[in-house]
This record gives sequence, structure tokens and C-alpha cells, in this order.
Amino acid sequence: MDYQAGFFYLFSAVLLFAAFRVVTARNPVHAVLYLMLAFSQAAAVWLLLKAEFLGITLVLVYLGAVMVLFLFVVMMLDINVDELRAGFWRHFPLAAVLGLLVSAELIAVLWVGFPTLTVDATAAVSGMHASDHSNTRELGKLLYSQYTYPVEVAAVILLLAMVAAIALTLRQRKESKAIDPAIQVRVKAEDRLTVVSLAATPKAVAQPSNEEGQT
Repeated sequence: MDYQAGFFYLFSAVLLFAAFRVVTARNPVHAVLYLMLAFSQAAAVWLLLKAEFLGITLVLVYLGAVMVLFLFVVMMLDINVDELRAGFWRHFPLAAVLGLLVSAELIAVLWVGFPTLTVDATAAVSGMHASDHSNTRELGKLLYSQYTYPVEVAAVILLLAMVAAIALTLRQRKESKAIDPAIQVRVKAEDRLTVVSLAATPKAVAQPSNEEGQT
């Protein structure tokens, strides 16, 4: 067994342990941390399989953004762990059957198709040597040549979603006390201050007190 196979089994073992702890951890924060560990090990396995783009994307998107958001939300919410674990054993048989079914399918696919997925075969088709092969470059060629229109459609959809999210967040409410800066710049002194002429008020005469009147 070479060092690459050793790293593969090491990362796979840590990945399985982290995935198991995600399900069995009592603390939601610990579950999220174990999920981040599972994603990091999956990215390492993808790097070993020479899928550099997928590994880096998993680290940047999930570990750098999504999981940090999940961790922030879980820490800010007051989650009742007892209510979440109330129906665990009731749904455990169905979850175990589905997990075994998915595991069997993955093992069958990897057992049959994994030995044929070599870099040399892909490099031979593209006319390149194995040392010059780049998975990211080949993926970029496919995205911007054969799948140009689907990529543009996906980009437009994501742009519309981003604009809609900003519009829904920044819409002005009626009860808001925000002031338009343009109105503040155009204001003049005579618009703010009005001088009104009033008649002079006569001085009040002091009334004698009761004690002075009695004397």
C-alpha cells in the first residue's frame, strides 16, 4: 500500500467518524463542528482523486460560508434538544434502511466504475500527458464551450435572486423615520424659520397677598 492509499483510508475513516458524530451528537453546535470536519475530509479525498476544483469549492463555499452561517444560526437560536431527540428512535429503523440502501448503491458504483476513472485515459483523449493534465482547466473548457448557455442562464438566475433579496431587504417601510439626503441639501433658512410679528404684552401687575390686606 502506497502513501496515497494510506491517506485515502485515513481521510475516509475520519470522514465516516465525523458523519456518525453529526447524527449522534447531543449538542447542535458540536454537530455543526463535526459536519465541518466531514466536509474538510471530503475535500481532502477529492484532492487525492485529482478533483482539485471540487475540493477547493467545497472548502470555500461550504466551510467558508454556509457552515459558518449554520453555526451562527444554531448558536443564536434557543434550540430545545430534548424536543429534537423525542422521535429519534421512532424514525431510526427507516433512517437505517435508507442509509444502508444509499451506502450499497455508492459501494456498487465505486466498485464497478472507480478502476476505469484514471487520469491517463482522460489525458489520452485530450492529447495531453498525465503530468500536464489539469482537471480545473478541462472543467473550465467544458463550462465555457459546450455548456456556455446553461452557465449564462444560471448566472442570470443567481443575479435575479441576489437583486430580489436586496430589494426585499432594503425596501422602505412606512413607519421608518429615514430622511432623504437630497431634501436636506436643498433646504433653505427661510423654509425652516418663520418670523411672526406679535403685539407687545403688557406687564402683569403684582397682586397684594392676603397677609398684607389684613394688616
